[in-house]
Amino acid sequence: MLLSAIPTAGPIGVFDSGYGGLTILSKFRELLPQYDYLYLGDNARTPYGTRSFEVVYEFTLQAVRRLFELGCPLVILACNTASAKALRSIQQNDLPYLDPTRRVLGVIRPTVECIGEITHTRHVGLLATSGTVKSESYPLEIRKLFPDIKVTGVACPLWVPLVENNEADSEGADYFVRKYIDTLLCKDPEIDTIILGCTHYPLLLNKIRQFTPPHIRLVTQGEYVSRSLKDYLFRHSEMDERCLKNARCEFLTTESVEKFRESASLFLHQDVHVRSITLESF
Repeated sequence: MLLSAIPTAGPIGVFDSGYGGLTILSKFRELLPQYDYLYLGDNARTPYGTRSFEVVYEFTLQAVRRLFELGCPLVILACNTASAKALRSIQQNDLPYLDPTRRVLGVIRPTVECIGEITHTRHVGLLATSGTVKSESYPLEIRKLFPDIKVTGVACPLWVPLVENNEADSEGADYFVRKYIDTLLCKDPEIDTIILGCTHYPLLLNKIRQFTPPHIRLVTQGEYVSRSLKDYLFRHSEMDERCLKNARCEFLTTESVEKFRESASLFLHQDVHVRSITLESF
């Protein structure tokens, strides 16, 4: 059943399993400050990285439907796990029935497109959630564009909980940050570029840099995804016209408003307006 038979204008929806997508949203607002944004963090059910394809797909589709219902003509899955496990199914199977005039985009392809210009050794590392690594989305996408690049991935199952529990700057995080980086570089010492394949990970960036050799380039996604969104809106004027431009931003969370407001304000360095919602099965 279609949600709307008539194209409507609204904010750009940004979805993540928790706080990680704020690193994408912040870059959107830097590069494209004129647009309205509606951020939805499913913090109550984070992390997504350890969940099955079926569960991640169901949770992500619930979020997309809710953002559509709230008027978003365009939704960005600012979550690598959701992009890896749910994006294609939603684009191909669900959008034609929900609303063929709306769009859902992910963060993996824009990140992959930049890699060929960054690596010199053609050996690239991937630090990501278990779900993203197991999906092999990054190696598959990179192989399409750059078949000469070797990709080695390592899952970092404890990094998202560190961020979600505001432990990113704690001394206790050092062991787990160093552990996964060392494991990756032991698997392939020729790596000269590491993709931080989870939008939570830039919130650990200071510690990641501390334990990464200085000659290795760390690729965070916000810059590349925001440039890709700008290009997309330029190329699709009909969608650009449907995205409101009042420079407003609102936040939704599936956890307590107080906890989300405190963490989001800390990460974004500003006070935020937050509402709590429930994502239920359909």
